[in-house]
Amino acid sequence: MQISIIGLGKMGGAIALRLIECGHELTVWNRSADKAAPIVAAGATLAATAADAVAASEITLISLFDADVLTAVFHAEHGILATDLHGKLIVEMSTVRPHVEKALAAEVAAKGGAMIDCPVGGTTGPARNGKLLGLAGGAAGDVARAMPVLEQLCRRIEHIGPIGSGAAMKLAINLPLAVYWQAMGESMALIRDLGRDPAWLIDVFCDTTGANNGLKNRGAAVAAALAGGDGGMATFDLGGIAKDLGLMVEEAHAKGFDLPVAARAKDIYEQAVADGHATKDTCWVPSYWAAKGDK
Repeated sequence: MQISIIGLGKMGGAIALRLIECGHELTVWNRSADKAAPIVAAGATLAATAADAVAASEITLISLFDADVLTAVFHAEHGILATDLHGKLIVEMSTVRPHVEKALAAEVAAKGGAMIDCPVGGTTGPARNGKLLGLAGGAAGDVARAMPVLEQLCRRIEHIGPIGSGAAMKLAINLPLAVYWQAMGESMALIRDLGRDPAWLIDVFCDTTGANNGLKNRGAAVAAALAGGDGGMATFDLGGIAKDLGLMVEEAHAKGFDLPVAARAKDIYEQAVADGHATKDTCWVPSYWAAKGDK
């Protein structure tokens, strides 16, 4: 199948490599062409503009950092909305608020195309292995059109509801994990004065209800960070999760209520970003707050 991908950051790049390995012909575009180099080397064709990328395929997947970048790529002079969208399906996979997806989908429809939102749960490792969790929002027929591609990326795909539903579900899923990493930091701060080996501490936690799947999967990296490391190569970085926490708080306020725990976690993540740690993996977060126990 001929597929286009717009946005070749960590997730978009991993998805692109996965689809190439599955035998698809890819046309790709990224705002900074250097990020496209390894994807092109793997066999993809680099489009000159986002509009050219969409024109090249019936289905286009989009994975961009935030709503500002997303809307700019749609509305640029040679952006997505600058080409004929009749017969085209846009699968929008960025993590943004639901109203952003609804507005863009309406513009796509006005140009003769169709759009679903399908953010995914998981990091680059699951993306490379086709083990993501797909959270789709949109018309049933449009979701069905995307299924042959999504099934090669995801171990499970849920059609959540109309357009924007996938975005809402993604924010809800990310919230407890973001809060959990901060809670782990607070737990570690309480016991740093025991002087025990971080690997041993994490091993004990993983044998209790105090551990979630994130800790069980990334326990070695968390322990290494607690011992003074940097958490290793980022699969989901602090800058991204700080951004997501901001979206969660904004979405709640728009619906007339607060998220006090998420709001406080957001402040802490944003402070870590301000301290220069935006590119560190989220599994490094426990060590950030645990260090308070050394003071």
